[in-house]
Amino acid sequence: MKIEKTAIVVDEAVGLADEEDYFFEGTEKLLELWFASSYGDDNADLRSIERSEWEALLKNVNCEIISQKSNESITAYVLSESSLFVSKNRFILKTCGKTTLLAAVHQVLKLVHDRCGFDVIIDCFYSHKNFMRPELQPLTYRSFDDEVATLDNIFEGGAAYALGRINQDCWYLFTIDAVGVNLPDQTLEVIMTEVDNSVMAMFTRDYGLTAKELTEKSGISSLIPGAVIDEFLFDPCGYSMNGIMPNGGYFTIHITPEPTFSYVSFETNVSVDSFHDLVRKILDIFRPGKFQMTLFANEMSDVCDLYLEPGNITQYRGYKKTTHQLCQLKNYSLLYALYTRSVNGPPPVQ
Repeated sequence: MKIEKTAIVVDEAVGLADEEDYFFEGTEKLLELWFASSYGDDNADLRSIERSEWEALLKNVNCEIISQKSNESITAYVLSESSLFVSKNRFILKTCGKTTLLAAVHQVLKLVHDRCGFDVIIDCFYSHKNFMRPELQPLTYRSFDDEVATLDNIFEGGAAYALGRINQDCWYLFTIDAVGVNLPDQTLEVIMTEVDNSVMAMFTRDYGLTAKELTEKSGISSLIPGAVIDEFLFDPCGYSMNGIMPNGGYFTIHITPEPTFSYVSFETNVSVDSFHDLVRKILDIFRPGKFQMTLFANEMSDVCDLYLEPGNITQYRGYKKTTHQLCQLKNYSLLYALYTRSVNGPPPVQ
């Protein structure tokens, strides 16, 4: 999440931004790819790809690697604009700002084929919230229709969706018809905007704490106990962290703290005992004015039965649910919900 003052200069297609008009798009583009080998090669492993090869690929996205943590199941990279997660046959790239994520897809597919022997794409997910300032994005990303057209030229059997109110807050998803992930899989995202200014002020160099100290003081370190955490505080402001667990579990948080376009995202694939309690903890830390929540789980996940039934509409104290949608997509169930701070409701717990 590179938010130095030099970042206000944008490409010629957009024009030049004035100092007073400085804006950073915290909203991330998120790509998740699952691979397999048609030859049944059990030794094929994305983690055999060297960091230098990922760094070369990320140049096409306009971001770079800052740091990394690994365990026996997953390697997590903190990027200048968000995160990259690599496990045996799953690739997750999440990038904010004016990054050009889709420009790297062909290179990813060639790299995993040439280096690992993966020649089958068993699943694909590309998603993001609607951008705050789409007109400042590179041309392809100003319209989801154009993003879909790009993806349709790469993947067969594409399917595109928009959830929420397309004239207000919404969430876009592109996936493919293939049903390929045959192990329990779930992803929770909490996307927060209009975040409490006193909380956001912590995630600046002027506040005087290190990234590790902020992780502890804010309560981020206690969200999912047992995670190995890698965090970074940007100059002059902004924060990113990855947490990794055994068996490929991860969670990640990215913070754009400027008051006029504050943004915080949380994402995890860990199957916790209570997603309601986890979301409540996240809200207590950040106190957003509104937030979008997506929960994606396949038929093998325990989450599918617990949280993705039509009658299970979760409420959060201090917030009003304005949108709630449930979808069945191939072997996945998807929950989308938008919550706004209640005018007359009690404030979130502090």
